Amino acid sequence: MEKQGRVLFFSLTVTVLLFSLLSSTANGHNITRILASHPSLSTFNHYLTLTHLAAEINRRQTITVLALDNSAMSSLLDKHLSIGTLKNVLSLHVLVDYFGAKKLHQITNGTTLVSSMFQATGTAAGTAGYVNITNLKGGKVGFASEDNDGLHSFYVKSVQEIPYNISILEISSALSSAEAEAPTAAPSQINIINIMSKQGCKSFADLLRPSKALPTFQDSVDGGLTVFCPTDTAVSGFMPKYKNLTDAQKISVLLYHGVPVYQSLQMLKSNNGVMNTLATERANKFDFTVQNDGEDVKLETKVDTASIVGTLIDQDPFVAYKISKVLMPRELFKVSQEEESDAPAESPKASKKGKKKKASPAADAPADGPESDSEDQKAADDNAADSNAARFSMLFFSLIIANLVL
Repeated sequence: MEKQGRVLFFSLTVTVLLFSLLSSTANGHNITRILASHPSLSTFNHYLTLTHLAAEINRRQTITVLALDNSAMSSLLDKHLSIGTLKNVLSLHVLVDYFGAKKLHQITNGTTLVSSMFQATGTAAGTAGYVNITNLKGGKVGFASEDNDGLHSFYVKSVQEIPYNISILEISSALSSAEAEAPTAAPSQINIINIMSKQGCKSFADLLRPSKALPTFQDSVDGGLTVFCPTDTAVSGFMPKYKNLTDAQKISVLLYHGVPVYQSLQMLKSNNGVMNTLATERANKFDFTVQNDGEDVKLETKVDTASIVGTLIDQDPFVAYKISKVLMPRELFKVSQEEESDAPAESPKASKKGKKKKASPAADAPADGPESDSEDQKAADDNAADSNAARFSMLFFSLIIANLVL
């Protein structure tokens, strides 16, 4: 009787673990791989990757993608929208809630407003980033953006559903939105100083404006640029140290806050390790380490550690983040004792993306950027592989323990 009880316990343990493993595995998703098996959605799939929306979709949970077939995408592309504007339009087609085919036809009161990624990122004005879903007669379901004049797109079919994680639904035509389709500024038209000044980084902008470092930032935008802008409070506390630097050292500190390649937040989270900056030169590296801390991203210089606390602008090929501290390079400041024992991570390899920019005295040879087209999918695959490996290991050891019980 006792042995039968142990056998029953063992069987239940294996069943629960296998169910947990399969459920957990299903919770990971890669939108690029899912859509790759649907040739009629290939154009939509391509532009999700090109606009870096694929990486955002892979990172999020409880999400619905309103997919467009090649014909619908052709009509959208006929509008000749810039890549930045196209990203806004496609982000309107990513709902930050789960709607499977069944839930779609069982909406309370027959209609609902759902926030899209366009709304969630703060890019949309007012409620322009909300999508109206309405059940119509005969089982028809219509979709429209909140700032549209009616329902002109309709549910076609369910492409794939992973319950309460991701649902991919095909709709008949692109959602029309004047707000999403509004022209976005070309990279060369972006005013870095104004963007910083209006969003809590005025003090850093005031340091950069008269500096010889500014042209290097401006010239780097078209080829790809990521800027880390310290808050006004952080700059205020750093000013006594800044005033004691030579002019050349001040330029180096400012250039240290720029990376000569576009790095979305998801790309930063997926590419932890040493990152070169606009101040990087042969003798003095002027690099720092990107490191995840839960959902936060930290920048470690060996002198201090700053956290990304907000996004000022994310418009490929330019992105600017607000950070909690001024980044102090170890080439100019004393390394903190607690950091001295940490070995630096290996710097990720980078490929050419745009022309290299000749920087001010402190930045003769900025590093090349990563292969952006493959980074998003690689990151998703790596995360899935690591997650699955951990789950199988846990299952293996659990089975050993259960076997010992017998």
